[in-house]
Amino acid sequence: MESTGMKDLIEYIAKAIADHPDAVEVTEMDKQGEAHLELKVSEEDLGRVIGRGGRVANSMRILLRVAAARRGVRTTLDIL
Repeated sequence: MESTGMKDLIEYIAKAIADHPDAVEVTEMDKQGEAHLELKVSEEDLGRVIGRGGRVANSMRILLRVAAARRGVRTTLDIL
């Protein structure tokens, strides 16, 4: 599935937020015809990436959905 642009988008956002950008890792998988992205950050940055009440994580998911809709695919994002 061609979603490298979406992977790059999430990686860019996470690295901009994180105090340890070298620890940011985005893994891409294809599950049942849907692009599934997993974002891994250092334990210290987990709170920053999720945000208060999950606001930052939800914002990243919304941006990801918009990018995916432009390509005609569905995506999910898990933050580990």
